[in-house]
Amino acid sequence: MTVYQISPTKKRGGFNFSVNTNLLLINILCFFVFTLLLLFKVISIDAVAIKPSNIVVGKYLWTFLTSMFMHGGFFHLFANMLSLFFIGSLVEKILGRKRYLYFYLISGLFASLFFVLTSLIFTADFNQYAVGASGALFGVVGLLVLLTPNLPVYIMFIPIPIKMKYAAPGLLIVLWLISIAGNINIGNTAHLGGLLAGLAYGFYLKKKYKNKTNYLKKHFS
Repeated sequence: MTVYQISPTKKRGGFNFSVNTNLLLINILCFFVFTLLLLFKVISIDAVAIKPSNIVVGKYLWTFLTSMFMHGGFFHLFANMLSLFFIGSLVEKILGRKRYLYFYLISGLFASLFFVLTSLIFTADFNQYAVGASGALFGVVGLLVLLTPNLPVYIMFIPIPIKMKYAAPGLLIVLWLISIAGNINIGNTAHLGGLLAGLAYGFYLKKKYKNKTNYLKKHFS
């Protein structure tokens, strides 16, 4: 694990984008491509979004991945990409390029799996869809809760910074309340799954790299 080490992006006469920048670009590109394909009815939503009733019968299993790079609208895409731009860049510098990429993808996949499992166990609606980078994004947030708990961040429309250790659970609760009060379909269990994945990886890093993680905690206090 690297500790807040910024790798040079210049590479033999050109520039090599960071992993986080590439993830941002892929998310944006996939949103427009999938939206056009859906608009012209080349594919169905079942082929892009994850749906528990499809997964349990072994259909559209690739949606574990595609759902991570599709969003429900421009605002959904903008909110997730803006958050990823700031906190994803920091986590990539902490973990390094390869480790960050694996962590991001695994967090998103676990979030989707958690969404499917909780839908089967706790709800009667197996036909709800889920899309978005939020699961992976909450994984990144969960990691920062343990590695940089006192990092000040801005969330939603609150004009004052809030420490990460309070912002993460607070945002999760707020989104849950919004979905209940407004009867809005928000993938709250996917968010929770991503957060748990990030916390689990954070515990692992704190145990294996005690000195380095303590340095990070002090550096961002």
